[in-house]
Amino acid sequence: MENPELGEIDLETPEAFTERLGLPMSNYLLLSRALTHRSYLNEHPEAIEDNERLEFLGDAVLDFLVGDWLYNHFPEMAEGELTRLRSALVRTEQLAAFAGQIHLGRALRLGKGEDYSGGRMRTALLCAGFEALVGALYLDSGLGEVYRFMEPQLEEAVSMIIHDRRDQDPKSLLQEWVQARGFGPPIYHTVGSSGPEHDKFFNVQVVVDGQIYGTGNGHSKQTAAKMAARNALDKLGIA
Repeated sequence: MENPELGEIDLETPEAFTERLGLPMSNYLLLSRALTHRSYLNEHPEAIEDNERLEFLGDAVLDFLVGDWLYNHFPEMAEGELTRLRSALVRTEQLAAFAGQIHLGRALRLGKGEDYSGGRMRTALLCAGFEALVGALYLDSGLGEVYRFMEPQLEEAVSMIIHDRRDQDPKSLLQEWVQARGFGPPIYHTVGSSGPEHDKFFNVQVVVDGQIYGTGNGHSKQTAAKMAARNALDKLGIA
């Protein structure tokens, strides 16, 4: 339950987390590590390790698994299209969406500052937590269980990505739309940034013919610009 004064939630235990999702994991210490952000480690010296090493492993597992899944599900698809689809499925925003679908934020162990500032909803943090979860599941139960966990999510996500053309670079799609109408090229302006130097968050606007067409945020200017282009495409009704 959320505390209206402090904004806290009742932290979901690793045991409750696995039961809710039907995961076969038995090593709850490993899962607890996967759910532990470095900000929690700074405030709890009894915690042994954060999830960054598992994040590294999970990232590699996802790259392989998604590539294997696409190869077998789209036997007629060319290599370039497979590469774009894989990139779309393992990008930060998509992995954060997967994390949101399983309510991963309920179980994450965060420092108080990170928690109060909205860390449980932060895209980069959710992405990292999801990768760490995959890494832990792989170590505990093997690649087959990771495959079973991911396949329903991949099936749903890939259909949406293909339908919305989200495997294609939004900046390129916006450029095509602009050129077809005789406008000058889109201009991307960084209009703000926040956060510490090691974890900057940028806000970017895309301007076409002197008008703001979209805005986007991200942990790099490139990511924020892509999000701004995607926002512009959504407003224009362009898939």
